[in-house]
Amino acid sequence: MIAVPVPVKRLFDWKVRGVRCVEIIGVVCVAALVFSVYIAKAAAARESAEISRIESEIRENRQRVRLLRAEATRLEQPARLEALSREIGLGPVDVHRQAVEAGLPAIAPPPAVVAAPAPVAAAPVAQAAEPVAGESLH
Repeated sequence: MIAVPVPVKRLFDWKVRGVRCVEIIGVVCVAALVFSVYIAKAAAARESAEISRIESEIRENRQRVRLLRAEATRLEQPARLEALSREIGLGPVDVHRQAVEAGLPAIAPPPAVVAAPAPVAAAPVAQAAEPVAGESLH
């Protein structure tokens, strides 16, 4: 048989209202473990709900992107743009209305005349006075 030190034997034999102290410590430890598992499970549930919410936002945004791409494709259809341009009086450019390099200055818009800014009057430069005998420069 193993010799048990006296303080350990006293701890195991010590009773509070008929219940051993070791049993009370064990119940407290089990209760602490149960509480910590409950807290961890609640935190995991919150994180899971947050992940689900973010995933649903991602799905909604992907759907919006698909709809916007489809709308852009519809708006950029050449037949639609051609019909709109004809409605406002635009048409294709005549191939005979091409300019050569030498004729560009003749069709260029006149340069904009920009008024020159008013000249700024130059401030007179102060002449450095020579110190009078006995005065300091400081």
